Amino acid sequence: MSVEENKALVRRFLEEQARGNLGVIDELLSPDFVDRGLLPGQGPTREDFKRAVAEILDAFSIISFTIEEQVAEGDMVVTKYTERSVIRGEFAGLPPTGTEENFEGIYIHRISEGRITEEWSQANTLHTTLERLEQEMRERERVEQELRVAQRIQHALLPRDLPELEGWKIAYDYRPAREVGGDFYDFLPLSDGRLGVIIGDVSGKGIPAALVMANTQSVLRAIARRGDIDPGPVLAEANEVLFTYLPPNMFATCFYAVLDPTEGRLRYANAGHNLPCCWHEGLATDLRASGMPLGLMPTMDYEEKERTLAPGDGVLLYSDGLIEAHDPQREMFGTSRMVEFVGANSGKATLIDSLLAELKQFAGEGWEQEDDITMLTLQRNRLS
Repeated sequence: MSVEENKALVRRFLEEQARGNLGVIDELLSPDFVDRGLLPGQGPTREDFKRAVAEILDAFSIISFTIEEQVAEGDMVVTKYTERSVIRGEFAGLPPTGTEENFEGIYIHRISEGRITEEWSQANTLHTTLERLEQEMRERERVEQELRVAQRIQHALLPRDLPELEGWKIAYDYRPAREVGGDFYDFLPLSDGRLGVIIGDVSGKGIPAALVMANTQSVLRAIARRGDIDPGPVLAEANEVLFTYLPPNMFATCFYAVLDPTEGRLRYANAGHNLPCCWHEGLATDLRASGMPLGLMPTMDYEEKERTLAPGDGVLLYSDGLIEAHDPQREMFGTSRMVEFVGANSGKATLIDSLLAELKQFAGEGWEQEDDITMLTLQRNRLS
C-alpha cells in the first residue's frame, strides 16, 4: 500500500472509532495487533484494545474529533489530533463529571498488509485530565469530610430539649443546609425563673463558620450566665471578646432576649440580626433595636428595649435563610411576606409548621435550600 493509502486507512480507523463504530476495529486491526500506548490497567492485545476503546466510548461523549495533521513514511503513519468530549460515565475509577474536556495527542500506527499491527499513543492531555479529575475528586472528598465534621460540631452545640415555662409555649425548627452555615440558637435558664433566648448567624460556611459559631455561642453563654446582666451589656462584652479572637472578615449577628415569664416582659438587644416578628391581636410588627454585628468593631453599645407580651401574644425569631429563600424566578420570600403571614396566622398552634409550608409552596417543587433556616417562637398562652 502507498503512504497515502496508509494515511487514509488510519484516518478511517480513528474517525470511525470517534463515531462509536467498533466494527472498524475487527475490520482494520491485524490479529496480532499490539498496543504500545497503554492506559492504567490495560493489556496490550487486540482484545484488550477493543475493551479499552469500548470503555472510553462508554465514558466519553465525543463532540468533535479532528485530525490536524498526518505524515507517513514506509509502513508508519503519524497523526496529530484534537478532540472535544463530555465525561458522562465512570472511567479509570473516576466518577462522571458532565464537564466538557479538550484533548490533543499524537498516534503512531504501523501498517502491514492493509491492517494496523501496532499503535503508539501520546495523549498527554488525557493523562493530564485524568490526573486533574482525580485531584478534584480527592478535593471533593476532603470538602465533604470537612462538611461532616462541621455539621457534627454545629449539632453538638445546639440544645436538643426545649425549656418548659408555665403559661408559655416554646417551639423551634432548625433546618441545616447541605453546605454548613453558621446558624445557632440557645436557651439559658437564668435566676428568678427568667429565660435567656439567643439566635444568631455567623458569616461564612463550612469548618470556619462552625468553629466561629462554637466560639460565639460559648462566649455568649459564659457572659449571660455570670449574673444579672441585661441583654445590651451582654452583647457589648461579647463583642469585645469576639473582636479580639475572630478571624478577619468574620462576624456574627445575634439577637439576645431575656424573658420574665411571670410578667411577660421581654428585654432584648440586637447585634445586626434579622428583626424578630412580634404579634398581638392579629397584627405583626418588628422588634427593633440597633447594634452592629459582633466582632466587627470594638467598644460598641447595643440599644436595649422592652416589650410586654400579653396573653395570646408571641414573638418569632428567625435566621436569614427563611426570608432569603427564593422561587424559580429568583424572587425572595422576603420580610414583608413573612410578617404578613405571621399576622394572619398568629393564632395557629403550629405557626412554624404553617410558615414552612407557605415557604415551600412559594419556593416551588424542586426547591434546593441554600442556607440554614432557624426559627424560634415564644408564645404566651391565652387566659382560660
